[in-house]
This record gives sequence, C-alpha cells and structure tokens, in this order.
Amino acid sequence: MENFLALEITNLSKEFKTKQNTIHALKNISLNVNKGEIFGLLGPNGAGKSTFINILAGTVIKSSGSVKVWNFDLDKNPREVRSSIGIVPQETNLDPFFTPRKLLEIQAGMYGIKESERITDKILEITMLQDKADSYARSLSGGMKRRLLVAKALVHRPPILILDEPTAGVDVDLRQQLLENIQQLNKQGVTIILTTHYLQEAQQLCDRIAIINHGQLIALDKTENLLNNILTKKIIFKLKVPKNIGEKLKSGLTINYPKPELISVTYNKNENKIEEIISEVKEKNIEILDILTEDADLEDVFLKLTKKNA
Repeated sequence: MENFLALEITNLSKEFKTKQNTIHALKNISLNVNKGEIFGLLGPNGAGKSTFINILAGTVIKSSGSVKVWNFDLDKNPREVRSSIGIVPQETNLDPFFTPRKLLEIQAGMYGIKESERITDKILEITMLQDKADSYARSLSGGMKRRLLVAKALVHRPPILILDEPTAGVDVDLRQQLLENIQQLNKQGVTIILTTHYLQEAQQLCDRIAIINHGQLIALDKTENLLNNILTKKIIFKLKVPKNIGEKLKSGLTINYPKPELISVTYNKNENKIEEIISEVKEKNIEILDILTEDADLEDVFLKLTKKNA
C-alpha cells in the first residue's frame, strides 16, 4: 500500500460574510487522518463540524487552506476527492417508492459505474439488508434506513467513509447493530470519520479524536491519551444502612450522596491515595457492602475542554 495519509488538512478556514459581520466557521484547522483508523470528529452544535464535512463533500467552498483526500488535492482534483469519500448524512432522506436494490443501482448509475462492475449484492450483504433488498424503502425500520444510507455511500467503493451522527434517533439495540457494522467495515479496510453526540460511542470506537469548538481545533490525540489527561476519579461506597457522615473527609475531600445508600468521593489521582480515602470513610463507623471506582470518561474530557474554550 502506498504511503500517504487518508486525509491531510492544513490551515483550513471558512468565512461566511453577512451584511453585519463575518462569521468564522472554521479557523486554521490542521489535522491528519491515517489510513485504516476510526477517527472521531467531536464538538458542540455550531462548532463547525458540518462545515468541515461539507467542504470535503464539495458542497461548501473553503476560504483558505489545503485539503488532501487519499492524496488528491481538493483544488486540483475535486472529482477524485469526491470519488474517494462516501458520506452518510444525518438526515434519512430516501425515496420511499424504491427498493434498496433499486436505490443502490440508481446511485451506481449516477457515479457512472458499469453494470458489470457493480457490487450491489455484496453491499446489501455487508449492511445486512439482503432480506429486504426488494422491499419498498418506506417499509423499512429506522435502523434499516440508516443501514441503507451507509449502503448508498459504499456504492462507488470509497476508501473513506464519513458518518455524520449515524445513530441519532435509533434505539439502543439498533445503535449497537450499527456500531458493529461500522467496526466490520473498518476491519475490511475502510477508513472511518465519525461525528457523534454520543460520547460513549466515540470512546468505544475511535482510535483518535479531534474536538473542535467555535471553529477551532482544541484537542487532537489518541482517545486513551485524552482520557488520561483528566486526573479526577470517583470512589463510591455502597452502605448496608443509609447514613449521613458529613460533607467532608479529614483530607478535605467533599462527600456526595447520589442515593441514600451511596456515598461518593471525587479525588485527584495524583494527589490522593485510594487506600487513605477508604480508611477515612471506614473511620465513620459505617457498614460498607461494596466499593466501586470510576475513571473519567470522554464526557469529562469534552466538558473540560469546551468550557475552557468557551
């Protein structure tokens, strides 16, 4: 395999001018996506994620900066860039009177793919839609419609798949099916760029994560490293009999009561030792049934960074 990046973005900016002022949707964004990784693009509403995706899709023209997709320059080779990307939109916009097979065939025709070179049946199998291949799209469940959007994006065999909020509005079981589908596509060599509001999904799937806020890149690292940057941990004591033991421990740590039978203490893992906290709580003459610990999750990282950048 040739040695180049799946996506190479350098100083990407986008400005929208209005009569009153200039809106800076993206400000000098620089990031790379490696071949074969699942890359998370996170940020609150209005952060610039959609503008970023639309520039890659060719529906929004950048103001400045350089974009390379699968080693094709967006300015010099826009057609090749579009062919290298499959985009799964957030909105479920499907013609209800076509079957999945017909929709995929139409999509292939739009890309100029010869009938002999089409892989419609394989895509239906990959997205687990073979049993519904000849049913009208209007009869499909919400999860199946999501999978059909993924199938449409795969018609021209793009090496990069961009998934914009792929599990928005689906139930827990369907969400898990879709996540497994994403992982399977990645194992087959597809590079995945994922935007999601479900931070647990990003934590579960992504090798690396970029967080943007107000059009600026505020974090870019391996998921594990981002989590390690949060030093707070939580220890939870489950009591046999509910009891209030005050508001603070001798060490000054604050005591919280999420439920009557639970005592929770948040601490800094660089400053406090868990054994000392347990010892202090046991001194309160209470009967402890169980002790649990919780590490920081991606939501803690996200909130910390976006508040800092607000």
